[in-house]
Amino acid sequence: MAQQLSNQRIAWFNGNFMPEGQVMIPFRDRSWKYGDGAFDMTRTFEGQPFRLKEHIDRFYRSLRYLQIDPGIGPKEMVAHSEEVVARNEHLRPAVGDWWVGQRVSRGVDAVGDEGWDHTGPNVVIEVLPLPLKARAPMFRDGAEVITTTVRRTAPSMLSPRAKTHNYLNMIVAEKPVKALNPNAWAILLDEHGNLAEGLGSNIFIVREGELFTPSERYVLPGVSRQMTIDMATRLGIKCTAGDIDLFDAANAEEMFLTSTSLCILPVKSFNGGSVADGKTPGPITKKLIDAYSKDVGCDFVGQYLKFLN
Repeated sequence: MAQQLSNQRIAWFNGNFMPEGQVMIPFRDRSWKYGDGAFDMTRTFEGQPFRLKEHIDRFYRSLRYLQIDPGIGPKEMVAHSEEVVARNEHLRPAVGDWWVGQRVSRGVDAVGDEGWDHTGPNVVIEVLPLPLKARAPMFRDGAEVITTTVRRTAPSMLSPRAKTHNYLNMIVAEKPVKALNPNAWAILLDEHGNLAEGLGSNIFIVREGELFTPSERYVLPGVSRQMTIDMATRLGIKCTAGDIDLFDAANAEEMFLTSTSLCILPVKSFNGGSVADGKTPGPITKKLIDAYSKDVGCDFVGQYLKFLN
């Protein structure tokens, strides 16, 4: 039995470590019914979680916004997350590295007297393999970005700064883009027609040697986004957060995406047109990639490219 369990990924669910196949969420859980929950994700670099505390802090900001009490504090969430990573380390070499996720739902929607054993929040901590092989060609060739016709949810309706289980806005926006080009990365515009963000990614452009990224008001403030801003400052590259319209994006000298799993992904085309000469990475993007790799102690581009064969 021990050998059998050793081949299954281990998760943490409502206070217990268990094989992830044994994690059972009730079908009346509000997250299943309504998307009423929050989550966050980081990744590992050679088995070490990346800025776990920053991701957990962001997670708890989302939970406070949704008024969900997970029943455990941030320090416990960090400790349990580290333990989940440790318990799965023997499985990691085959996949390269992990996503590390924390998920909290509001719990069962008890309508009537069903007698559920647990009606409080359901809390899951998990790991799953990063899609290194699937994304490797983008690191070799550069990504293709297409903007969507569906706009990002306005802050006056539901704050984009909360990382909730309800991703329908982004999923519905992404579908037509994927139908047009399955390899393209969809970027939503905000309510005013400026660049906002992609599904799990932030966007940057370079213009006249300076860096620009959409305002935090309209995006999930990514940990890698902030890391990129900090690195740019350290390297003497001016970075401005504000409106980026389609004209400025189409005339960008360089463009790239950031996310915890992607780190920094150069973009070669925008809405069908080449970004500058279409060669990636550009000089500023390359400086930031090198700085990022040094900071995390991992050649993440090289890691992706190993999966090309």
